[in-house]
Amino acid sequence: MIENHTYSLKALTLYFLKLGTIGFGGPVALVGYMYKDLVENRKWISEEEYKQGLALAQLAPGPLAAQLGIYLGFVHYRILGATLAGFAFVLPSFIMVVLLGVVYQLYGGLSWIQAVFYGVGAAVIGIIALSSYKLTLKSIGRFSLDSFKSKWLLWLFFLFAALTTYSTEQEQVLFFIAAGLLYMVIKAPAGWWNRETVNSFCLLPFAFYNYGSTRLTEIAVFFAKAGAFVFGSGLAIVPFLHSGVVTEKNWLTEQQFLDSVAVAMITPGPVVITVGFIGYLAAGFLGALTAALATFLPCYFFTIALAPYFKKIAANKSVKAFVDGITAAVVGALAGSVIVIAKRNIIDVPTIMIAAAAIFSLLYIKKVQEPHIIIIAAVLGIIIKTAGI
Repeated sequence: MIENHTYSLKALTLYFLKLGTIGFGGPVALVGYMYKDLVENRKWISEEEYKQGLALAQLAPGPLAAQLGIYLGFVHYRILGATLAGFAFVLPSFIMVVLLGVVYQLYGGLSWIQAVFYGVGAAVIGIIALSSYKLTLKSIGRFSLDSFKSKWLLWLFFLFAALTTYSTEQEQVLFFIAAGLLYMVIKAPAGWWNRETVNSFCLLPFAFYNYGSTRLTEIAVFFAKAGAFVFGSGLAIVPFLHSGVVTEKNWLTEQQFLDSVAVAMITPGPVVITVGFIGYLAAGFLGALTAALATFLPCYFFTIALAPYFKKIAANKSVKAFVDGITAAVVGALAGSVIVIAKRNIIDVPTIMIAAAAIFSLLYIKKVQEPHIIIIAAVLGIIIKTAGI
C-alpha cells in the first residue's frame, strides 16, 4: 500500500470475487464490466491505468480478462493485490466447473445428458468458428489482395498453422515461437539480436520436455505450456487443448472435449477455466487443481514481471513484432482446430442447423450471449433426440 487510495484491498478482492461469480459473456464482456465498474462508476482505476492494463493483456500471453484483472490488482496494491484479484476472479468459476465435472462423471452416461450435449456440442462449434473469424480480423485483418500484400508474412503464418493443425491434429508450439522470432527479425530486429541469442532459443524445446511420468506431472507440464501461448482470447487455447488431451494423450474423448468447452461457456468468469473441467476428468480434483494452476501461473508471472516496466516494453517495436508473429500462427491453429473438431461432430442436418444458428445469433442478435445459446442448444438437443429426428 504505497499511497492513499479511495478503496481497500478487501473491497477490490470482493469485487473480483463477485465478478468471477456472476460475470457472464466471455473475455470482451468481462473487460467491459471492469471498465464500467472500476473506471466509470467507482473511479478506483484511472482511464490511463485501465488502458495500460488492457494493452498489456493483449500484448503478453495469458487469457485477456484474467490478465487484466491481475494487472488492475497490481496497480495500487502491487504483488499482493495482483495475487488476491487474480485468485478471487478465478476461484468461483473453478469451483463451478469442478462441481459440474463431478455431476458429469456420475451422470454423463444417461441418455438425457447425452442429448443435452448433442445440441450443445454443435452450438460450441459455431461459437468457436465465429470466435476464430473475429480473432483473425483483429490480429491480421480481413483477407483481401491489399491485406495480403501488406501482411503477407502474417497470412503465411496463419495459413501454414491452419493447414498443419488440420493435417497433423497436433499443436505446433515450436512453429509459433519460430513465427514470432522470424517476424521480429524481418520487421523490427532488436539490438540484442546476435548469434548467442539464436543459440539460446535453440534450448526452448527442452523447456517443454516432459520430465515426469506421473499423470499430474504430465498435466502440469502440458497446461503450463498451453497457458504460455494464449494470446487475447481464452478460446485461443482450444487448438492446444484439443490436440493434447484428445489426440496425443487420450485423456478425453472428442465428445468430452466439446462438453468441457461448453461447460466453460455456461459458467461465469474466464473461458480458460475449461482446463479445470478437463483436469478433473483426467485425474480428479488434484488434476483440476493442477491444470488450473499450471494454466494461470504463466499469466500471473508475466503480468507482475512486466507491469512495472510496461510503458517501455509496449513501445518496443521488436516485442510487438514478436507478439504479432506468434498471434497470427496461434489464430491460424485455432482455425485449423475448428475444422478438425467440426468434421467429427457436425454429423447431420440438425447439428449443421444448430451451429449455423449459433453463428447467426451472435452476429445479428445483439442481446444474445454465449450462455443463452448453450442453454437453447441443450433444450433443442433433448427435443431432437426425444423425437428421434
